[in-house]
Amino acid sequence: METADVVWMPRKAAVPWACARAAVLEAGPGAFSSPVPRRVMVNGENRGLTDRVAVYVEGLEPGARNAVRLEPVDGSAPWEAVVETPPESVRLDVRDFGAAGDGRRDDTGSIQAAVSCCPDRGTVEVPAGRYRVSSLWLKDGVSLHLAEGAVLEAVYDREGRAFLPDTRRRTDTGAPYPLGTWEGEGRPMFCAVVNAVGVSDACVYGPGVVDGRATPDTWWHDPKTIRVAARPRLVFLEGCEGVTVAGCTLRNSPSWNVHPVLSRDVRFLCLTLEGPADSPNTDGVNPESCTGVLVSGCEFSVGDDCVAIKSGKFSRERALRPPCTGVRVRHSSMHDGHGAVVVGSETAGGVSDVLVEDCVFARTDRGLRVKTRCGRGRDSLVGGVVFRRISMEGVGVPFVVNAFYNCDADGMEGWVQDRSALPVDMGTPRMGDFAFEDISAVGTRWCAAWVAGLPEEPVGRLTFRRVDVAFAEDPDPGVPAMAGGVGPVARGGFVVSGVRDLVLEDVALSGVEGVPLTVDGEPRPVPPAPVPLSAPLSASLSASAPFGT
Repeated sequence: METADVVWMPRKAAVPWACARAAVLEAGPGAFSSPVPRRVMVNGENRGLTDRVAVYVEGLEPGARNAVRLEPVDGSAPWEAVVETPPESVRLDVRDFGAAGDGRRDDTGSIQAAVSCCPDRGTVEVPAGRYRVSSLWLKDGVSLHLAEGAVLEAVYDREGRAFLPDTRRRTDTGAPYPLGTWEGEGRPMFCAVVNAVGVSDACVYGPGVVDGRATPDTWWHDPKTIRVAARPRLVFLEGCEGVTVAGCTLRNSPSWNVHPVLSRDVRFLCLTLEGPADSPNTDGVNPESCTGVLVSGCEFSVGDDCVAIKSGKFSRERALRPPCTGVRVRHSSMHDGHGAVVVGSETAGGVSDVLVEDCVFARTDRGLRVKTRCGRGRDSLVGGVVFRRISMEGVGVPFVVNAFYNCDADGMEGWVQDRSALPVDMGTPRMGDFAFEDISAVGTRWCAAWVAGLPEEPVGRLTFRRVDVAFAEDPDPGVPAMAGGVGPVARGGFVVSGVRDLVLEDVALSGVEGVPLTVDGEPRPVPPAPVPLSAPLSASLSASAPFGT
C-alpha cells in the first residue's frame, strides 16, 4: 500500500506594513528566529532564505497584488500573504540631483533636493554608495529608499550643524510648540541624521545603512555635557503620524538611535541597531509620549537600553508630556545592552497598554525593567504592562521594578531614596499592574527579581505566572538595580517590597542561594504556607521544581 503524500495547507502571514515596493510579514512559529529556514518567494521568484519570524521583503510591484510566500525547507506548511501595494507616483534618483556617493563630497543638499521635489506617493532612491550627510528631512507622503550598499555617513560638525531650539516657542494660540528635547526636558538638540517634524505617511526603508560615525573622541566624549546643543539622534520624529522605518541598519549613533516623540501610529520594523557596549546612552528605540508604536523583527546590540518607553519629566508642561500608550514590541532580539525592554525613567505623563511578547534577550544587565522615582508626579501612572513568551539567557536580573531609580542630579537625595513612607504629594508617582507570563531565563547571574515600590504608593498588582529562572553556576556578583543602598549580589531569589498584591503561579527557581523569596525585608516561606501581604498572595514558588509544575 502506497503512502499518500502530505499536502500542507498554507498559513496566512500578517502584514503590519507595506509601501509601494516593500513590505514586512510576520509568520511564526518562533520568537525572533524560525526553527526551520524558509525560502522567500515573491511573485514566484526565489529571493533567498531567511530564518526570521518577521521578514522584510522588497522588490514588490507598485499598485499591484503581490504574492509573497515563505516556504520552509523541510517541506512543512508554508506561510503566505497577498500584499496590496499602493501606487507610486514617481521614482527619483539622488544621483540625478548631483549626489556623488563617493564618501568625500557632502551630499546633503542633493538628497534633500530630491526629497523636496518628490510629490506625494513618490520614492527617492539612494543607490549603493557612501553619502556624507549632516541632516535630512522627510516629507509628507514620500518614501526614502536606501538600497543595498547605500550608506548615509554622518558628518561630525558641532559648530556648523543645525540644531532644534527648546520648547519655549509658542503658537499663535499661546500653546507650546515642541522642538528640541533631551532626556524628557526641553533642551536645544542637534538635528538628527534623519528628521521628521509634523510629517505624515512617510517612510525610510531598504537594506542600506545609517551610520552616525560617533566615536569616543567626538559625540561620546564627555557625553552628559551639553555643548551648543544636546547630542543628536540617528532618527528623530516629532509630531508625526504614520511614519515607518523598516529594513535598515542603524549604527554608531551619537545618542539614542530612534526617538519618536508626540507621534502616532509609528512603526520600526526589521531594523538592526548596533553600537559598542560602552557607548553612552545609545538606546535603541525610545518612544516618548506616543500613541500607537510597533517594534517588530528588530535586532539590538547597543550601549544602553534596547527599547525604553517614556513620557517626559514633571518640569515639562502637561501638554508636552501626554501618556505613552499602545506600545507593542514583538519578534525582536536584544543582546548586550543595559536593559532589554524598559519603562522609564522619564514617565511624568504615564505609560499604559504595553505588550512585549515573543522576544529573545541575551546578556543584558536587566531583562524587563520598570524604573521611576519621586518627583515624576501624580500623572506618572505606569500600568497595564504585560510581558509574555520571553526567552532570556545570561541576563543579570530578569525582572526589575524600581521606584527609587537614582537618576538626575538629585537622584541620591534623601527625598528620592528614603525607604520610609513619605507624605503623598504632587511629585509622587504611581505604579499599577504588571504581568510577567510564560518566561524562561537561563544562566541568570544576580537575582531572579528585584522589586521596590514606594511604601506610600505601592505597586498595585504584580503577577509572575509560568516563570522559570535558572542560575549560572558561578556568576560574578552585580548590582540588581540602580538605587541607593543596593549592593552586589549573585544567585539571589525574588526580592520584593512595596507591592499591594503579589501573585506567583507556577514559578520555579534552580540554583538559587539563600532565601528564594523575601517580602518587605523578611524571608517568607514557600508553599504550602501562604505569604501574607495587604492583599492575598497566590504562591507556588519552588526552589527546585521543574518549569510548569
